[in-house]
Amino acid sequence: MSKFKNVLWVIAFILVLVLVGTVAWGYYKNATMEVKNPIVTMEVENFGTVKIELYPDKAPETVANFITLANRGFYDGLTFHRVVKDFMIQGGDPEGTGQGGAKISALKDDGEDTDYSIKGEFIANGVDNDLKFDEGVIGMARNDYTSYSSSLTEESYNSGSSQFFIMTKATSSLNGYYTAFGKVIEGMDVIHNIENVEVKAADDSEETGNTEVSTPVNPVTITSIKVDTFGYDYGMPETLTPFDYMSWMYQQYGIDPSSLGTTAE
Repeated sequence: MSKFKNVLWVIAFILVLVLVGTVAWGYYKNATMEVKNPIVTMEVENFGTVKIELYPDKAPETVANFITLANRGFYDGLTFHRVVKDFMIQGGDPEGTGQGGAKISALKDDGEDTDYSIKGEFIANGVDNDLKFDEGVIGMARNDYTSYSSSLTEESYNSGSSQFFIMTKATSSLNGYYTAFGKVIEGMDVIHNIENVEVKAADDSEETGNTEVSTPVNPVTITSIKVDTFGYDYGMPETLTPFDYMSWMYQQYGIDPSSLGTTAE
């Protein structure tokens, strides 16, 4: 009987060693393994495929937001609604006008059907993101409420949601004031082909006062955007309550801001 007990103790000891070793190896593997940056595959109808490497070390909230929206199909079927030659192409607006954005329900199944924004991750907003807006860099679009009041800097900096833009030419004036969060690694020719589409002023330009000639004559449709995270979970972005500039304008000046045509830059 004592021999049997001894055998059981030996077996139990071996099992404990195996368990400890397995746990230790798991910790070691997680601590030492190199996590690949997420890779975006964007298909644009009649133009081709673009691949973009995202940089979560530079802009973790923006990357988490983009990945979540993309992999839940938010961007599929949307358009590049704004194209400015020798500058950038911009998309990600569900309204296709430059005035829309995602809602909480786009991030999660039980989310409310309300607007949200995320923190701008750039130097002027207190975030150490030194990624420059060179050709091919992807950035998060945001509003610029400072055109109404210089006091609305924070509200402007933290107004990004779903709209993004891809640089077709390096532009240093954006550095440190907009969130850069990735770069095109394949398909820059596709981006330049989109850059050269025929454009016009928006149909409602007389009403909004936005006479920029940047709306594609023929829609440039994003067939799909999907992100390979290589098994790593980047989590959900921290969402903010967006600035209600419509109420602010009415309280300050008694003006209906819908007539001013505020758009994400």
